[in-house]
Amino acid sequence: MQSGLLNRVMALLAFVILVGFVGILVAYVPRWDLAIMVSICIGLAGWDIWRVAMGHSEDKH
Repeated sequence: MQSGLLNRVMALLAFVILVGFVGILVAYVPRWDLAIMVSICIGLAGWDIWRVAMGHSEDKH
């Protein structure tokens, strides 16, 4: 695998694991405020993966 493709696969794997972890958390602790914070967390992580890991923007840090 190429380095760029490997980075994308690893980023998607990390995102799936994050979604799975917080999904289990929300399932076992059904609170609306926790669900809001989890959705914000997933949204920010998804935006970061879309912009940086998928190559739509350069990471200029």
